[in-house]
Amino acid sequence: MTSVKPLQLTLAIMKPHVVSCPFSLHDIRRTILDNGFYIIRSKRQTIKLEQAEQFYSEHKAKFFYNRLITFMTSGPSEAYILAREDAISVWRRLMGPTKVFQCQLSNPDSIRAKHGLTDTRNATHGSDSDESVRQEISIIVPQFCFEHWKRTEEPMFRNGKVQFNDQQFIHLAHNS
Repeated sequence: MTSVKPLQLTLAIMKPHVVSCPFSLHDIRRTILDNGFYIIRSKRQTIKLEQAEQFYSEHKAKFFYNRLITFMTSGPSEAYILAREDAISVWRRLMGPTKVFQCQLSNPDSIRAKHGLTDTRNATHGSDSDESVRQEISIIVPQFCFEHWKRTEEPMFRNGKVQFNDQQFIHLAHNS
């Protein structure tokens, strides 16, 4: 009997310039769905200064830190907790490299090549490891319970017992 690989979670953030542009937001959402992701949670919010500072604390000494914090708190973002096998690597591949100009040359079909404006306004964020998924979700979607996901929701999602709510852009688990 083969064991079934559990679904991996990742955090995806649509940055403020994407949320303010319906075409870009729709295109990225379509890319998410077309690549087999489940949207476990979907949250639109304007990130607070304290959240942004905590989220980007590793960049505090870098020259772009203030510009990044100012941008990320400038308007609504959308955060999605995504799930699928190998979610982190698949999402990062779809996003493309961080630097938009480099991305346009090396990965012209990627999200950042199509919707990024600058290295700060590069359209999306994606977690780079399981550890950062846990840390980042605790900042951006603090009410999310990993244990409940693992114990209750993940088996239903893995077995396809879900419905998609287009209005809320979220998959919902169901028992039937």
